[in-house]
Amino acid sequence: MLSKRIIPCLDVKEGRTTKGIKFKQNVDIGDPVEMGRFYYEEGADEIVFYDITASNERRDIMIDVVSRVAGEIFIPFSVGGGIRTLDDMRSVLLAGAEKVSVNSAAIKDPDIISSGAEAFGSQCIVLGMDVKRVKPSVTIPTGYEMVINGGRTYTGIDALKWAKVAEGLGAGEICLNSIDADGTQDGYELTLTSLISENVNIPVIASGGAGSIDHIHEVLTTGRADAALVASIIHYETCSIREIKETLHARGVKVRMKW
Repeated sequence: MLSKRIIPCLDVKEGRTTKGIKFKQNVDIGDPVEMGRFYYEEGADEIVFYDITASNERRDIMIDVVSRVAGEIFIPFSVGGGIRTLDDMRSVLLAGAEKVSVNSAAIKDPDIISSGAEAFGSQCIVLGMDVKRVKPSVTIPTGYEMVINGGRTYTGIDALKWAKVAEGLGAGEICLNSIDADGTQDGYELTLTSLISENVNIPVIASGGAGSIDHIHEVLTTGRADAALVASIIHYETCSIREIKETLHARGVKVRMKW
């Protein structure tokens, strides 16, 4: 059995880490490079950096932040936001990231997934999925719809259908974010997470809603996620990465213990 991963998520806006609730009410909480180094030293398995307004503002990716992070941490990290082309992917990877996350761009041009996988390997391509719960319909039979541009635009695409399509195109991993749960600290969206995890054959990272170690335990077991993205719970020092891992280990969940 592979170890479950604990992955801090740092949302970046204008070069600073920010945190909001359901993609709104964002506040500045620190320097992404300093925070990344701190979480690396605490025992994070990986780190995710998202430029949360790059796609909506049609800006270039934050290469300067990527380069600075690469000089400070020595675990895999992925970068998302504003990645639209193979050249964008190449720039991020050459700057030191191990993975790139595509979300809005992949919905608009699914070929970027297959092209990226062919050029850099599937292991480098993470499909970011921002999902909203909606009323089930003919086009959205699961009741979970893909949204893009930082949660601002509904796509009419069913989340499960899109996950399967992206896997077929060569995505190596899915980062599954419930906008309904994002930043609430009320728990992950377990129904959505298990739905996707049980129907694809690539790792699924659960994102959105962690407010306690119990929530993380639930999504890694009941939700069947391969990894848990964490943000508010560690940013606001509800608990540390070490505390999360020690508790999971005590409960029989396989995690990497680095101390």
